[in-house]
Amino acid sequence: MAIKHYKPTSPGRRFYTTASFDEVTKKTPEKSLLQPKKKHAGRNNQGKITVRHHGGGNRVKYRVIDFKRNKDSIPAKVAGIEYDPNRSAYIALLHYADGEKRYILAPRGLNAGDTVMSGLTAEIKVGNCLKLADMPVGTVVHNVELNPGRGGQIVRSAGNEARLMAKEGKHATLKLPSGEMRMVLAECRATIGQVGNIENKIVSIGKAGRKRHMGIRPTVRGSVMNPVDHPHGGGEGKSPVGRKSPLTPWGKPALGKKTRKHKKHSNKLIIKRVN
Repeated sequence: MAIKHYKPTSPGRRFYTTASFDEVTKKTPEKSLLQPKKKHAGRNNQGKITVRHHGGGNRVKYRVIDFKRNKDSIPAKVAGIEYDPNRSAYIALLHYADGEKRYILAPRGLNAGDTVMSGLTAEIKVGNCLKLADMPVGTVVHNVELNPGRGGQIVRSAGNEARLMAKEGKHATLKLPSGEMRMVLAECRATIGQVGNIENKIVSIGKAGRKRHMGIRPTVRGSVMNPVDHPHGGGEGKSPVGRKSPLTPWGKPALGKKTRKHKKHSNKLIIKRVN
């Protein structure tokens, strides 16, 4: 994959880059796996904004992704690699031998025409899905389950990978993309390989309008607001925060404050944290 640059015909084009989409082989999505995607603009069921800076954006449809990979011992042929507007990773359309079609996250190195499989009989190769207990130590994986049968919940973004470091008893130790070392039940499934579209993180947005197309609205600094709107606001010229620590618009500590009030059950499964 390569990054595509443009001639600076305008200020917005000067630093604007896109993916070349060399890996993408299929242009139109599978209609049977599409669902409508309603916009909520960061609002909850009461109509109150709970996530700021959301709204607008291009209209898209949701691609139904098979995160569980529970169709065991049935080979599937990769019909094509597609772009998905709902995530940073590309997706692969699978045609199973029994006629069913499903989307999965496309790992790096998976090409149209390849065959993938899930379950105990699957080989250790890119795109296959097995339990962590059935994989050799050192295997690179993604789309990892945290609860057996629930479907992959972590390591799903473009370019991400986790590494199976050890297996002991009913747990397996994974090194996550953040550097955190964590134990996961060995009965949990994961897909072999690194998530594709690895150069997604170095794509330059280039202009504010492109963020608006993604459904992201502007973020305004508290220091340029009035005191009535933000604790950082007011003062003559550029003023310091004037507090012990930065605050949110509602007066809560913004940086470094621990937010976990109770001991979580998952804490004991974390071997090494990332500071």
